[in-house]
Amino acid sequence: MNTEKIIYKSGEKSFEGFLAQPDGDLNPCVLIAHTWAGRDDFVEEKAKLLTEYGYAAFAIDMYGDGKIGDSNEENAAMMQPLLDDREELSNRVLAAFDAVSKIETIDTNKIAIMGYCFGGLVAIDLARTGADIKAAISFHGFLAGPENSSNEITAKVLALHGDSDPMVGQDQIESFREEMTNKKVDWQLHVFGGAMHSFTNPEANDPDFGAVYSKNADQRSWKILTDLLEEIF
Repeated sequence: MNTEKIIYKSGEKSFEGFLAQPDGDLNPCVLIAHTWAGRDDFVEEKAKLLTEYGYAAFAIDMYGDGKIGDSNEENAAMMQPLLDDREELSNRVLAAFDAVSKIETIDTNKIAIMGYCFGGLVAIDLARTGADIKAAISFHGFLAGPENSSNEITAKVLALHGDSDPMVGQDQIESFREEMTNKKVDWQLHVFGGAMHSFTNPEANDPDFGAVYSKNADQRSWKILTDLLEEIF
């Protein structure tokens, strides 16, 4: 496995991604979009894990300069401007997609994106741009699309959702279903009973906040992910 930091631009702003690759000349690649905390160890470890399946993985940076938050308040302050400006959010994830597409060892015909929480929204929003990707996968992510989202979605879309997630209500579920169905997307929604927000993060243990780790949901959702990656790659 080889790892390196990749600096790329969106507009005038600089971003710092983390690339992990297996040995090989041309690898399928999975972009990984981070939680509201920024491109931290959690997504970097997921990138390394994916190399064991024979995939390259690129943990993208949505905030710039690899910035990581130190508190819920700081995380929210970094995330909210992008939730308010989905066009800017799309520009930033498209810049990461473009950066990966220029790496000689990446098979540009085999690129997908996955994301966690805020990153789940980022992943699906890349698909919503009409980008030429094979799939977009959301782990306990926000599901509602931006207003006037009319682009065709060519990617397969997979949403992995905790039934007891207080941050993603039934209104988002219904909005997602309607959007995906109307756009004739090859989509899946898997709901894990009893699982809350952040069910993939072993450090999540705040039931009052609504974020709690679930070993079962974590393992089952990862299996669903890897089955889809095997299908598309």
